Amino acid sequence: MFSNPAKMVALIRMSLRSLMLHKLRSLLTILGLVVGVASVVIMLAVAEGAGQEAQRNIEALGIRNVIVRSVKPSGGEQEKERNGVYSYGLTYLDMRRLNETLSMVDRIAPLREFRYEARYLDRSLEARLVGIEPDYQEANNLEMMIGRFIDSNDSNNQANVCVLGAEVAEKLFVYDSPIGKTVQIANKQMFRVVGVTKEKLSSAGIGSSLSAQDYNRDVYIPLSTDRNRMGELLVYQQQGTESYERLELSQLTLQVTETNLVKAAASAAESLLGSTHSKKDFEVTIPLDLLEQVKAQQRIFNFILGSIAAISLLVGGIGIMNIMLATVSERTGEIGIRRALGATKGDITMQFLVETTVLATSGAFLGALVGIVVPPLLSFFTGRETALTWWGPMIAVLVAMSTGLIFGIYPARRAAMLDPIEALRRL
Repeated sequence: MFSNPAKMVALIRMSLRSLMLHKLRSLLTILGLVVGVASVVIMLAVAEGAGQEAQRNIEALGIRNVIVRSVKPSGGEQEKERNGVYSYGLTYLDMRRLNETLSMVDRIAPLREFRYEARYLDRSLEARLVGIEPDYQEANNLEMMIGRFIDSNDSNNQANVCVLGAEVAEKLFVYDSPIGKTVQIANKQMFRVVGVTKEKLSSAGIGSSLSAQDYNRDVYIPLSTDRNRMGELLVYQQQGTESYERLELSQLTLQVTETNLVKAAASAAESLLGSTHSKKDFEVTIPLDLLEQVKAQQRIFNFILGSIAAISLLVGGIGIMNIMLATVSERTGEIGIRRALGATKGDITMQFLVETTVLATSGAFLGALVGIVVPPLLSFFTGRETALTWWGPMIAVLVAMSTGLIFGIYPARRAAMLDPIEALRRL
């Protein structure tokens, strides 16, 4: 059969004519496969987009980095010093010890952050005041819109300068250029604006010790200025009483020389800090571990979504088999005539298999087309990221065609096994 191209072309034409005699029925038959293939492609695109976004957030933290953050212990572990001040978290002494002890650490970037009100004239908003070193910009992929970032001269001179996030600049300086203007922080400290960062997508919360960050609402100042102007003592007022806390550093980012040493560096850092801290007031996060976890979860997620959507393909295949069985019953007389004129069982089987293949192929490619068109529309209207892969539509189409072909074998064989004499009697 396959060695005779002319006969195969004739069979395809005959199948198309037969299917076009019942256009609505053929359309409804392939609808199950269209929905199934489209569902597979769309769900995989949504899952892939979410996975890529999570991976970018983690990769932005640096796969050679180890992040150590201060964590306020629970109430039962809080112990006040003699002067009534409660101290917790990372210290500059911790940073020096880590730097001197861990030979595999290339650089340590400290950070201190608190939320304060930022004000300019009569406009204000709550912002995150971040005391940083100059290399923070490179580590977090921050790009400048105008002006410059914090430099080493600012840090050495404890300069009263700041760099605004995009949203802070937009809200405080609606029409004016912020460069050279003075911003008031926490109703007492004044900082001269030297730059504004470009808008940056917010990072999702990653890991137990990392919360979501909106870089656009940040105000960056030199860490030395933060230590000198803002102080390390925090005062909280509640119901007429005051409480005092001391926090030197909010975070230390350890950049390791080689990726294969990251886990060893994290273990050494946790051991060193654990020996000097009487309470568990820090947490260690390894972005490399988080990245591996996300990739593993992504594979599982893709498998689950693909399995759920594949049920639609199974339903579509059953629909094709049902319709083809009905078609065999309707065309019993035609089958009898063809057998009487010399058609073999193989010819009859191939005729109905070709019809099934045409239905399955049409449904598969229509579904793939819908699946390719919908994800960009979802991204446009919902703002959620989607990512089409080359293998998603291809696998969906191949599975749909295989499903249709497999479910078409039984009706084709049933048609071929009809007794020619009995078939002719039904004319």
